[in-house]
Amino acid sequence: MSPILVRPFREQVDHDRVIRQLQSRFRRKYAVAINVGSLQETTIRVAGMSVNPDLVLTSTAGARRLQSVVEVETSESINDLEAMAQWARFAKVRGAFHLYVPAGMAEIAQRICRTKRINVSEIWTYFFVGDNTRFTMFYRSPSAQRTVQARKLAAEAEVKKSAVKKKAVKKKAVKKKAVKKKAVKKKAVKKKTVKKKAVKKKAVKKKAVKKRAVKKKAVKKKAVKKKAVKKKTVKKKATKKKATVQENVKKKAISKKSKPAPARRAKK
Repeated sequence: MSPILVRPFREQVDHDRVIRQLQSRFRRKYAVAINVGSLQETTIRVAGMSVNPDLVLTSTAGARRLQSVVEVETSESINDLEAMAQWARFAKVRGAFHLYVPAGMAEIAQRICRTKRINVSEIWTYFFVGDNTRFTMFYRSPSAQRTVQARKLAAEAEVKKSAVKKKAVKKKAVKKKAVKKKAVKKKAVKKKTVKKKAVKKKAVKKKAVKKRAVKKKAVKKKAVKKKAVKKKTVKKKATKKKATVQENVKKKAISKKSKPAPARRAKK
């Protein structure tokens, strides 16, 4: 329990207001549990003891690992007793320890931490502008700086990896689109070629049919003509033969007529 058993009402209101503002600020990245006023619902174990920080931040992905604890102080609660009773314990957690103090009290808080050898990760100051609360970083420990730098590099690597992946996906999509386009084009060319071939084949077939029909017609016409010529020849020949026969008959008749009759023998 904090040595500051009862805060002045105004300071308690500001204290709870800052906690809720920080809850809204951190909930984008972490799972946030809070202890506001007399409601001490969130407890963590540190060195075999149960403590109740103002905010407990745990990771949202994978195992619910403790990332940091946050303690909000007011002007009355920044002292050696508070530091030894709470700050020293919070500094022993496996996550980071962040301390939020009113503007103008950061140097005092840092001096107390240095004197009591309390490993605070970050010290922030807050002040109110109307209904808004403004936060400013005052101090960050070397280990916290390394952690932040490592996170920054990891985030950059993740962004780079994501960009490379996105580029690869885009490249793959473009390649797939190009292959698809090529296939469609090839199919269209093939279809066009097949169609052209079919048209050509049809034209050739039509031409052949037409040629065959013309040839057939010519052959038929020739046959008819030949038949007519043959018929005419036969008729002519028959007419000639008839004329010849008639002429021979006529000649024979003339010859018979012009021949003298034989003399009759006298009767004895």
